[in-house]
Amino acid sequence: MHIVAVLALDQVIPFDLATPIEVFSRTRLPDGRVPYRVRVCGATPTVDAGAFTLQPPWGLDALATADTIILPGRADVDRVPDEVLDALRAAAARGARIASICSGAFILAATGLLDGQRATTHWVAAGLLARRHPEIDVDPDVLYVDNGQLLTSAGAAAGLDLCLHLIRRDHGSAVAADAARLSVMPLEREGGQAQFVVHDQPPVPRGSRFEPVLTWLEDNCADDLSLDDIAARAGMSIRSLNRRFREQTGTTPLQWLLRARIRRAQHLLEATGQPVDRIAAQVGFGSPTAFRDRFKRVVGTSPQHYRTAFRRRQSVPS
Repeated sequence: MHIVAVLALDQVIPFDLATPIEVFSRTRLPDGRVPYRVRVCGATPTVDAGAFTLQPPWGLDALATADTIILPGRADVDRVPDEVLDALRAAAARGARIASICSGAFILAATGLLDGQRATTHWVAAGLLARRHPEIDVDPDVLYVDNGQLLTSAGAAAGLDLCLHLIRRDHGSAVAADAARLSVMPLEREGGQAQFVVHDQPPVPRGSRFEPVLTWLEDNCADDLSLDDIAARAGMSIRSLNRRFREQTGTTPLQWLLRARIRRAQHLLEATGQPVDRIAAQVGFGSPTAFRDRFKRVVGTSPQHYRTAFRRRQSVPS
């Protein structure tokens, strides 16, 4: 069982605290097993979370056995107890994975572990982080940065992106996509993350008029579908389809279809040894060159590099 310790310190931001608790607690493997055990821990018996107080059931000793440690953001970025920094350094020394959300990057930066590495945080606080820690390469324009053992994310919803990225690293795209649906979280996020951009398909809006159409698109994304085909399936004009589709999904029908094809390709690259050219045909691209160009534009790397790096990560215990 993979233990995820979520560290709650005074002035913790409730949204950042709740995000990893909910996402990891709800994750299920295809056979129904629970892959993560979440432990909320603190440095003090009572933690001030602004609008409320909480009593973490675990102390800092939980960090000594955690496989992954999540550092939620705090309203107070000035003071981090020495015992917390020592516990985090010890956890990193034994190989634990540590990820920060929003201003939680200031906690991680205070340990010195991020020195010489690229990192991000909420764009409002990025300048302050860079001034306080000039030895860190602070990038305010990305959703998250993955350095392998150490990860940082921007604010608010970027914490969801980070948690889902960790699930994808651990268990692949299908499990991450299921976790995203449970969170009603669209994973189609633009922006350049370090390593790879995770572009899983947005969840189908349940109960909406487009639910049958999107399910049909997912099931038939390898077919040569045109905008006319999609409009006919939806029973509306192309003009109405484009307008209403964007209102409900935030993108166009053809862009949605392309993302579905790329997501299918990511899964095949992760789970099979099929040649890239064969995968290109299986996911609906007319030529391997067109597939490689689109894949690199969306994911940020080539299909072969993606496959190599993902399999290397899967072979290393987290």
